[in-house]
Amino acid sequence: MDTFWAHLIKVQPDPDPWVVVVSALVALVIVGFRMPWQVSRGLITIAHEGGHALMALLTRRKLEGIRLHSDTSGVTLTRGRPTGPGMVLTALAGYLAPPLLGLGAAWLTEQGRITLLIWGVLLLLVCMLLLIRNLYGALILLVTGGAVFALIMYAPADIQQVVALVAVWFLLFGGIRPIFELQYKRRRRQARDSDADQLARLTFLPGGFYVFFFLLVSLTSVVFGAYLMNPL
Repeated sequence: MDTFWAHLIKVQPDPDPWVVVVSALVALVIVGFRMPWQVSRGLITIAHEGGHALMALLTRRKLEGIRLHSDTSGVTLTRGRPTGPGMVLTALAGYLAPPLLGLGAAWLTEQGRITLLIWGVLLLLVCMLLLIRNLYGALILLVTGGAVFALIMYAPADIQQVVALVAVWFLLFGGIRPIFELQYKRRRRQARDSDADQLARLTFLPGGFYVFFFLLVSLTSVVFGAYLMNPL
């Protein structure tokens, strides 16, 4: 156990500056172009629904399960008071989860705790798997978790570092695009049950305020994440 703990908290050397820059460009391409985004967007949905689920547990709502769908949408089922702080915080957590998770991962990366970061991601995926209530959701989590486990077991340290860097940038950049997609759907009146519109019904603030708040947090996370991983 002591050996495993020492391995878990081992500090890796800082990556070369060009590795940080290239990993950011790779993540930006994945998020910015339609085809790679369609393939990878489900990973952002996992973080989004995980944020809802975690906040539901923290606010002592009854968490009934999570569903992930093949169109990259998802839903977290909770039970409790239909109004109040717990419901508001649970609704808020979805769009905030990917960029804040990316910011936390950027901090671990800056500390050289790549191994701890990857094991932490695997643990979160396992916890989510226990809450999944549909077959597709279980399949996508098993595939994702299997890929992370293979990375831990078989990839050398430098490859783990590169993958971790791309994943951190992907979470930071990938937290922004769904917010623009949300506002686009809201303008076309195709998202009446979105998190922002649910929050508008729960509070005295309009849905547009929450879209702006989501975007502000996401952009701030990118700025601070980039500062933490600044290769210069």
